[in-house]
Amino acid sequence: MPTAAIPAGEEAAGARSPLTGRLGPALAVFAVMAGIFSIVTTEIMPIGLLTPMGRSFQISEGTAGWMMTIPGIVAAIAAPLVTVATGRIDRRAMLCALMALLAVADFLAAAAPNYAVMLSSRILVGLTIGGFWSIGAGLAVRLVREESVARATAVIFTGVPLGSVLGVPAGTFLGHVVGWRASFAVMGALTVGVLIALLVLLPPLPPLPAVHRTTPRVLRDLFRISQIRIGLAAIFLVVIAHFATYTYVDPFLRQVTGVPSAAIGVLLLAYGAAGLAGNLLAGSMLTRSLRGTFICSASLLAGAAWLLPAAGRWQVGAVGLLLLWGLAYGAVPVCAQTWLARSAPHAPEAATVLFTSSFQAAISLGALLGGVVVDSASLSAVMLWGGTLAAAAVLVLRLLGGPGGLGGRSD
Repeated sequence: MPTAAIPAGEEAAGARSPLTGRLGPALAVFAVMAGIFSIVTTEIMPIGLLTPMGRSFQISEGTAGWMMTIPGIVAAIAAPLVTVATGRIDRRAMLCALMALLAVADFLAAAAPNYAVMLSSRILVGLTIGGFWSIGAGLAVRLVREESVARATAVIFTGVPLGSVLGVPAGTFLGHVVGWRASFAVMGALTVGVLIALLVLLPPLPPLPAVHRTTPRVLRDLFRISQIRIGLAAIFLVVIAHFATYTYVDPFLRQVTGVPSAAIGVLLLAYGAAGLAGNLLAGSMLTRSLRGTFICSASLLAGAAWLLPAAGRWQVGAVGLLLLWGLAYGAVPVCAQTWLARSAPHAPEAATVLFTSSFQAAISLGALLGGVVVDSASLSAVMLWGGTLAAAAVLVLRLLGGPGGLGGRSD
């Protein structure tokens, strides 16, 4: 059921922290972006440390992949539940509470005496992801004036590629130099710093009027929109494909390509830089053709995954394909979010909840299924399997997505 749009800028005009003056809105946006950065880095940091962490807990690489599966499962469930259940609570208070929970998760991971405790910490990460993303991703409209909402939203989502470009490579490098526990301890300290920034820089954000809140009925009604269903199918396929393969890129580069441990962090940094470029490139292409940009991204990802088992046996081939992979996947989150948002302009917060929940469910399922393939077959087999899923996403978008920029009309 359509609802009126949130009046951008009216609340932001008077909702500034007394400590930040006229710069308050911009600093508040950067504080939310820093929160997204901390969440993304914590969630995917085990990818670069999968081998040493698995060795520390004496588990297989496939079993270690549960560190990626657990947060995604929890986040997929938490996104709608937390958003609906806390609809009457000040959003600033919620974001700060969730960031405090992430700091606890980081410190718990750093001190984990066994794998069960480590997985418990990942449950806390999942709760944070589900709540913070669903609430924070759409806050730009309440923090800045109307003419700045689009730019502020882009800044908030910059935390995603920055987590890959800076956070994960830095955590990987630190983990290989002084141990993986130090990486989580540093992330815990950084998260505390982000918590302080949120407390100081965010203005009070009272609950929205009932007409703007996300409810189970609003979420249910979104599934009646054909373009929502098509978008979800494409998101599931391409994100499962990515995380079924990327979760195990560390052992692949070590065992198949023969990359030294010290170089893994550098390669992940290069991958993250390519992802940032893909994110920016996609942003400029979406206005011309959202469907075309999404298809191009999924096609490049499929090609890179298919070629890795053969060309990835040589370092030059592996590096080239890793950069192509990063460029391709960098466009996926912005394409996915934009597809769902344009398909449901009457319910932006609900569309964000659906984006968060579907994306995280696909992450967890991808890591889980990838681990099964790795343990039962090989690292090369999981690359071929992931490439096939990405190609299936291309078919969905080509055959069902429609000819237009958005992919056809919505019901």
